[in-house]
Amino acid sequence: MDAVWAEQDTNPGAIEAALRSLLKERHAEDESYAPARVMNLVLIVDREWRGEIMNRLERVGRFHPSRTILCEVESSRKALDARVTMTTQGDPQPGVLTVAQERVELDCGPQHLKRLDTLVDPLVVTDLATAVWAPHGHWDAVRSMLNMAQIVLLDSLSEPDIETAVKRATELTSDVYVVDLSWLRSTPWRERISATFDPPLWRGELGKLATVTCRHRPDSAISGLLFFGWLSSRLGWEPGQITRQNGTITGRAKHRRGEVVLKLEPQPDQNTPGLAGITIETQGGVSIALERGRGGLGARRVARDGSESSWTIMGASRGESGILGEGIRQALLRDPTYRPALEAAGAMLG
Repeated sequence: MDAVWAEQDTNPGAIEAALRSLLKERHAEDESYAPARVMNLVLIVDREWRGEIMNRLERVGRFHPSRTILCEVESSRKALDARVTMTTQGDPQPGVLTVAQERVELDCGPQHLKRLDTLVDPLVVTDLATAVWAPHGHWDAVRSMLNMAQIVLLDSLSEPDIETAVKRATELTSDVYVVDLSWLRSTPWRERISATFDPPLWRGELGKLATVTCRHRPDSAISGLLFFGWLSSRLGWEPGQITRQNGTITGRAKHRRGEVVLKLEPQPDQNTPGLAGITIETQGGVSIALERGRGGLGARRVARDGSESSWTIMGASRGESGILGEGIRQALLRDPTYRPALEAAGAMLG
């Protein structure tokens, strides 16, 4: 059930009044109506790609933000048009709250982006966390929001190279909490690697790692680099500078028992963003490999005596459709491992 208000050549004051009016009207219809009050999400998108972003947003399920402010940028637009929608699911039931989600759509031009904070400030729900996501760039608009936002969502694989990706994320972490979708794509891999070495029988092998190889979609090297940063920060490695040769990125890291070789290998046949596989080899001849597969991750282990075992880890990945929802969920949490991993990745870039 939707309640809608729209106006051309409008202003933030009129939009804020419309939000209050729609909520008042809904509450007059039935006292069970109540607005969701968890998080504001400010989206800054190119208008021609609006449909793609909205489709992704529709799939976040129960992690949908309470109030979404969608800023659609048109290069030739001068005036500010707006549309406000208040959506509720199902009919009111006695004694049960009917939660309403609010969406504000702003049709704006490039001239509005440098001071986007002045447009958005009256429209966010105060006392709630505010996250900003600009999937098509528009970093001037993001910077203008840093005085009022606490979280920035980004996807580092959208940057032209890993150096730019790490620099952008590092600059943002000094001002706000960063949720990087490229980092979240490696979560199932990090969880499974941690679980593999968690038993006491295998834990000692962590100090004997010799080679770690990450295979990835060609545009997703940043996910592999952050994975190496995670290993370095968690295991106390001293990362060295990476080198490039024939499309492969190679680096080294020092630890108490020597060095570990780190390799990033692109996989042209990999369609899904992120990692395609990980192979870890130890000085004692133990090898553990994870490969992306249907229904989960395929795992293979080679022991010191050469014996092999393999199995499938079912449901290990959330899938690309679940990444944005997980990003919104993580915006309300705090992951203490991302920033140290990012700093270690930066050290590898020199």
